[in-house]
Amino acid sequence: MRIRQRKGSTTEPEPMKHLKNLAFALALLPLAASAQDRYMTRNGHIAFFSATPMENIEGNNHKVTSVWDVTTGAMQFAVLIKAFEFEKALMQEHFNENYMESNTFPKAEFKGKLAGITAEQLKKTGTYEVSVTGDLTIHGVSKPVSAKGKVTVDAAGAITASSDLIVKPEDHGIKIPGVVRKNIAEEITVKVRMEYAKM
Repeated sequence: MRIRQRKGSTTEPEPMKHLKNLAFALALLPLAASAQDRYMTRNGHIAFFSATPMENIEGNNHKVTSVWDVTTGAMQFAVLIKAFEFEKALMQEHFNENYMESNTFPKAEFKGKLAGITAEQLKKTGTYEVSVTGDLTIHGVSKPVSAKGKVTVDAAGAITASSDLIVKPEDHGIKIPGVVRKNIAEEITVKVRMEYAKM
């Protein structure tokens, strides 16, 4: 996907991107270091979808860093806003510059707990109903969230956690100009999918 580059701007060097991803992982290490049954991913997937009669908008991010301590239930994830990808380059530009102000608020994060599953259950194949509660920080504004989810353990022992959240842009101080208000849903569906590996 080609992204239109604004005059005077420069493309971020690839090593800098890797350093930022590493910084996210290091930020989550205090949680990881204290856990006995801990799992982690650096390539989790978060997608959001806005549906209106005027326009559908979808963004995908496959570079989500997350740590999950099954013993305590503590879970964190962090995501770089600029890593969201869109079908159209213009959508990506408007998302970062006009709405998310990603230069000022470069990341979103969640800190909370996942309940409803034990370390012993993760050793068995199956799908388990869980609940997630915590604080979601977007655009510099934190709000409490709660949602149902699932943790699946497949025959090979791979662990996937998934949940859907409903987010209102205005709750996080994201201003939608009146001229495009009808193009963006008042409630955005956010789908979270993490494929964890034991640390």
